Amino acid sequence: MAGRFTPRTTGPRIPTPRTAAGKTRAWTPRRGPVDLSLTLGPLRRGPADPTYRTTPDGSVWRTSRTPAGPATLRVAARQGTAYAEAWGEGAEWMLEQLPAMLGELDEPEAFTPRHRLVAEAHRNRPGLRLTRTGLVLESLIPSVLEQKVTTIEAYRAWRLLVRRHGEPAPGAPEGMYVMPDARAWALIPSWEWHRAGVDSKRSDTVMRAVRVARRMEEAVGMDAVKAAERLQLIPGIGPWTAAETLQRAIGAADLVTVGDLHLPGIIGHALAGNRDADDAEMLALLEPYAGQRHRAARLILLSGHTPPRRAPRMQPRDIAPL
Repeated sequence: MAGRFTPRTTGPRIPTPRTAAGKTRAWTPRRGPVDLSLTLGPLRRGPADPTYRTTPDGSVWRTSRTPAGPATLRVAARQGTAYAEAWGEGAEWMLEQLPAMLGELDEPEAFTPRHRLVAEAHRNRPGLRLTRTGLVLESLIPSVLEQKVTTIEAYRAWRLLVRRHGEPAPGAPEGMYVMPDARAWALIPSWEWHRAGVDSKRSDTVMRAVRVARRMEEAVGMDAVKAAERLQLIPGIGPWTAAETLQRAIGAADLVTVGDLHLPGIIGHALAGNRDADDAEMLALLEPYAGQRHRAARLILLSGHTPPRRAPRMQPRDIAPL
C-alpha cells in the first residue's frame, strides 16, 4: 500500500518569495510522519549550500538538475502530511519524485537494533527515513570534491563552482542556484577549478564522470552492488565515493562508507570501545545489521557518541594562490 499522493487542495500555503505560485502536491506517508531535517539533511553540503536551504518554519528548499530540466522544490510537513510546491521545467518530475525523496521506498521496519546505543538513537528519531533522489551526478560531484580534504574545503569548492557555473534557481529565494548540467561541468577551465581549491585529481575525476553522465544516471535503476560497480568504472571513484553517492541517490540502506578517515573509529568506539578500529573491524561490528548497515551507521553518528579528539582538526588548505 503506497502513501497518499494527491494534488494539494488543503493545507498550509507555501508562498514563494519571488515568483508566481508553482505546481503543488500533498503526500501522506504510509509509515507515519517524516522528519524533513533528518531525511533530507544528507543532501545539504554545508551551511551555505546554494542548492539547499531551510527556513525557520521547518520548510526545506532544494534545487535539482532533473532529466526534465532545472527545478526548485519547497516542502513543509504539517500534521503528518508533506506539502510541496515546485517551480521550473523539472517541477513535475520533482513532485513525482517527492515520495521516494521522503523515504517511501525505505524500509525502516526491517531494522532491528542490536545494541542499546543504537536502539536509543532509533527510538528517539522515528521520523528518520533514507532519502532517494533518483539523481546520481548531483550527489556524485560533491562527493568527489570531498575526497581527502576537509569538509570546509569541499563545501567551499561546491559553493563557488555552483554559483559561478550553475544558474539561478527558478522560484527560489535569492542566492539559490541549480548546479551546472554535464556539459557545463565539462567546460569548466582548469584555472576555475584551481580558483575553487580543487586539485587536478578531483577535477579530472569529475570530468571523466560527466562525459558519461547518462551511464552514471543509469545506476539509479540498479541494485546497490551493481550501481557501485558502475560508478567505480570511472578512474578516481572508489568505494568511499560510490557509497556516499548511492546512499543519497538510491537510498542504499546497506552500503557502508569504507575508506573514511573517521567513521571506523566512531563505530568502533560506540559499539566496542575501540576508537582505533579500522574498516575491517567496523564491518565486523556492523555485521548484525546486514541489509541495514548504513542505517545503523547513520544512527550511531546521530547519537553523538563519538570519541574525544586527540589531535587538532585538520586545517583547510587553499591551493588557489599557488
